[in-house]
Amino acid sequence: MHTQRKTLSTVGVVSAAAALGLLTACGADQSTAGDAPAEPRVPVTGTHWTVDSVTADGKKSDAPGTKAYVSFDEKGRASGNFGCNGFGGVASVKGDTITVDKIAKTEMSCGDKIDQLETTLTKALKGKLKAKVSGDKLTLTTADGDSVTLSSEPPAELTGTKWKLTDTVEKEVATTLPEKAKDAHLIFDKDGTVHGNLGCNEVNATAKVTDGKIELGVPRLTRKMCPGDVMKSESELVKLFDSKVTYEIEHRTLHITGTDGTGVNASAAPAKQK
Repeated sequence: MHTQRKTLSTVGVVSAAAALGLLTACGADQSTAGDAPAEPRVPVTGTHWTVDSVTADGKKSDAPGTKAYVSFDEKGRASGNFGCNGFGGVASVKGDTITVDKIAKTEMSCGDKIDQLETTLTKALKGKLKAKVSGDKLTLTTADGDSVTLSSEPPAELTGTKWKLTDTVEKEVATTLPEKAKDAHLIFDKDGTVHGNLGCNEVNATAKVTDGKIELGVPRLTRKMCPGDVMKSESELVKLFDSKVTYEIEHRTLHITGTDGTGVNASAAPAKQK
């Protein structure tokens, strides 16, 4: 279990060309009268681009199952996550080239496999990148030929989504749930209830949602005994029930915060896992 403190440095932002949002369907065939319709166009800006894979020095590394993504806004900012650590930077565009610079990121150790992916992505998502959009896919290629393949992904809804619990939070310090609690999740139903698993035991309760707040009822739990670290994280999660908590969704990440500042972070599972 890793205790993690987020330390994202302040990033200076410069004005970028408004053309960043016009970089769509680069290299794709354009339809003309009598032709088949052109591929769907997805704007580069304002889109959440989930990292599918990164190829560096001829070696491809897949990224599904991580938090890796990148987004660009019309004010010239780039932001996202390298797999575990969040980052921010400056983005500008000229033609089909996006330049990403002045990157600052959090500094958390997330295990050898994720750390290696982050190192590769950090290098591949910096500098001058040739961009090509085809349908809902974006490919960014460095001058050295390394590339990152990404897919546009719609935001998640609170209800009906399987939220995989990833961290407990106390005083802005996030602690990763134990490995044996990897099945911990919550699903908020449209009938005003919530059910799921807290890492060891199944749970269900009422959940009244109103304007950024959830009134959680008394939890009903199964009574299994699990390893000590799992039971400890579960006890922290139980404290969020029988109270009114606040919630915020950042695209496909859910933050739930209790009245005492403790809380939990969760990631939306892919649709096929719901």
